[in-house]
Amino acid sequence: DEVGDHLGTVGHEFGTTTGRKRRCGWFDAVVMRHANRINGFTELALTKLDVLGGLDEIKICVGYKVGDTEINEMPASAIALEECEPIYVTMPGFASYSLEEWLGIARKCNSEESGFSGLPAAAQNYISKLESLLGVPISSVGLGPDRDATVDRV
Repeated sequence: DEVGDHLGTVGHEFGTTTGRKRRCGWFDAVVMRHANRINGFTELALTKLDVLGGLDEIKICVGYKVGDTEINEMPASAIALEECEPIYVTMPGFASYSLEEWLGIARKCNSEESGFSGLPAAAQNYISKLESLLGVPISSVGLGPDRDATVDRV
């Protein structure tokens, strides 16, 4: 779909060997909570936040609908997962910036030690929502491919 194309194109999501487009979609908090139960991670690094820039709205999958039933946990089998329809919360998007502008935002956040508070407000809200849904803090955010485009929480 259009959003998947945006995420794949802006995020340069193509196979290294084949050059095939990768399938891209919204953040799935259900899958991440499941991964946390299995792996027990204590913090997350959120990459490619810059790729969401320019979208009018950003969605997060918070559960699944199976028939008339809503669930917020991973189904027990792949067959059951095929029957699931995602349930999304929708958040406001934020402006699109060039790679140089994102890099400038990251450098400013890091040099002033302002952490995430130097990010666009809608991006801060997105990060907060993910943390709330996952119960795990996000310790750093990637704003582009450059090493200096990583912002650490202060």
